[in-house]
Amino acid sequence: MPRKATPEASPVADFETSLDALEQLVEKMEHGEMSLEESLAAYERGVGLYRHCSSALEQAELRVRLLSDPQDPASAEPFEPLAGASSPDV
Repeated sequence: MPRKATPEASPVADFETSLDALEQLVEKMEHGEMSLEESLAAYERGVGLYRHCSSALEQAELRVRLLSDPQDPASAEPFEPLAGASSPDV
């Protein structure tokens, strides 16, 4: 019986996983209990995670621009908040 293909992780889930890993790595580094070699390895891993997250955000922005105006994605502009709408808690 053929095996079912495993679905690839969605870009959003992949971004969330990378962001969570980056946050945990930063927290671990902030405690200052790592050796120099461990700190360098953690920093290197963190840079890779940061670049992955940044790339994922750029891809998401491109998708939004393409959905906004497929003929001229560069014409897309940031959304203005609605009058009286509160900004989301960060």
